[in-house]
Amino acid sequence: MAKGGEGLKLDLREILVSEGSRLPFERELDAERLSFPSVEGYLGPVTGRGEVLNTAGVLTARGSVEARMRCVCDRCGREFETGRRTDFETPLLPETEGAADDGEAFFLEGDTLDIDELLETAFILDMPAKFLCRSDCRGLCPRCGKDLNEGDCGCKPETDPRFAVLEQLLDK
Repeated sequence: MAKGGEGLKLDLREILVSEGSRLPFERELDAERLSFPSVEGYLGPVTGRGEVLNTAGVLTARGSVEARMRCVCDRCGREFETGRRTDFETPLLPETEGAADDGEAFFLEGDTLDIDELLETAFILDMPAKFLCRSDCRGLCPRCGKDLNEGDCGCKPETDPRFAVLEQLLDK
């Protein structure tokens, strides 16, 4: 398996002229290029694999990118480990003027495909907006900072200021 860093260009000349042909690829990506605020680090290589297919003269890249990561929960701040698998299937188009508007396709550089760029883009676009240690993470109390996953903190809920007068009546 090739190492990331130098950018692998996949030569597609043979597959371009042969309908029904396939060109497999496997690549270890440079984890430094895949940094996210909530990802502390990767626990091993980030690997991508797949193939480029020529179906009736139309090229398609499909495959997956897999990684194990050490993350920080965006709600409670705990470190946790998680795995991520991103599957992709995208048409490959020649880089022509006006074609840049197609958000679903990936563009070739002449007869070559920058496989690192394709894999990195697929992985980055599939990342979650928030990293959570678990789907039902309750986060931290905004008043005292206690981790609510360990139990309630005992802080009295804030009252809407519009109901303060009513609360005073209830307290009496």
